[in-house]
Amino acid sequence: MSDFTPLPALPMMGGALDLSGPGSAPPSPPPTARRLLAKRAKAAVIVRLLLNEGADIPLEALPDDLQATLTQQMGKMGMVDRDTLGAIVAEFADELDSLGLTFPKGIAGALTALDGRISPQTAARLRKEAGVRQTGDPWVRLRAEGLDELLKLAENESVEVAAVLLSKLETGKAAELLSRLPGPLARRITYAVSQTSKVTPDAVDRIGLALAAQLEAKPDLAFDTDPVERVGEILNYSTSITRDDVLTGLDETDADFAQQVRKALFTFAHIPERVDGRDAAKITRGVDESVLVAALAYARGSEDTANAADFLLSNMSSRLADSLREMVDAAGKISRKDGEEALTAMVIAARDLAESGEITLLRPGEVEDED
Repeated sequence: MSDFTPLPALPMMGGALDLSGPGSAPPSPPPTARRLLAKRAKAAVIVRLLLNEGADIPLEALPDDLQATLTQQMGKMGMVDRDTLGAIVAEFADELDSLGLTFPKGIAGALTALDGRISPQTAARLRKEAGVRQTGDPWVRLRAEGLDELLKLAENESVEVAAVLLSKLETGKAAELLSRLPGPLARRITYAVSQTSKVTPDAVDRIGLALAAQLEAKPDLAFDTDPVERVGEILNYSTSITRDDVLTGLDETDADFAQQVRKALFTFAHIPERVDGRDAAKITRGVDESVLVAALAYARGSEDTANAADFLLSNMSSRLADSLREMVDAAGKISRKDGEEALTAMVIAARDLAESGEITLLRPGEVEDED
């Protein structure tokens, strides 16, 4: 170690950094007689120190050229004495203390910082105009995608690209995707996997970017739900006359769509097949007694709604059921307007309970299947 020359206390912030204190030794010789560190060397020292202390530094977020420069610099470094290390840390701490605010570099960094704060449409347009890619690993996005979308990608791309896609997925998901592909295509893709041993990381990254871009290229939709659900939701809150008239018209124009809408409906008449008997009492308790009486009285006018009324009465205490039957008889004839409003209130109460998780609306046929 006789040929090692200790590194000096470095000139910092335009002047020499004086680490001496009261009673300390005389200042060290001027910097001209000693070896000084450049900025990139200081950065290497700080990074090395942080790594030694177990800090998790996201160096992969740096541009490739900076990662390479840092690596090369660390490969050139020798030993750094304690005084020099202390000077570098002090300068680094001073710069951190004086730092007020930093902004991300470039449009890509700004978009990353504003992710989730601006609309997806605006972000996509700005990325396209600036020609910047979505940050991060595209394969993270692809692995999180549902099997239906991945299946479309695998079927529409070349077998070579599909082989890379299959290789980058988790084993279980890859196996499920392979099982859903047509037999001949699955065999060709499986064989193509055996030819991927020489594929470079850069090629895999480009393939991932291209596939992720296809997912991002899907147009933004104005509605979160499909037409069947939207029409069914509207008809659920419509009067029976309006509902029957609309469904009759749909039968004439698009019978398949009309059938799908009927399956999406949940009206008072559907309560027996969609509500578990143990949950029926929660619905009746969710409305005013006058509304419940009006609904039960009006429901007697139709066989479907009468069955629903009997279902509700049979799933409450006999004492309460008898009391309600007496009130229904005393109520007499209920007008269509008041009756429809009462039935709708019962449906709303059931749907509110389902949305809050207090009850579960069964799919058509589930009650019979359980029996």
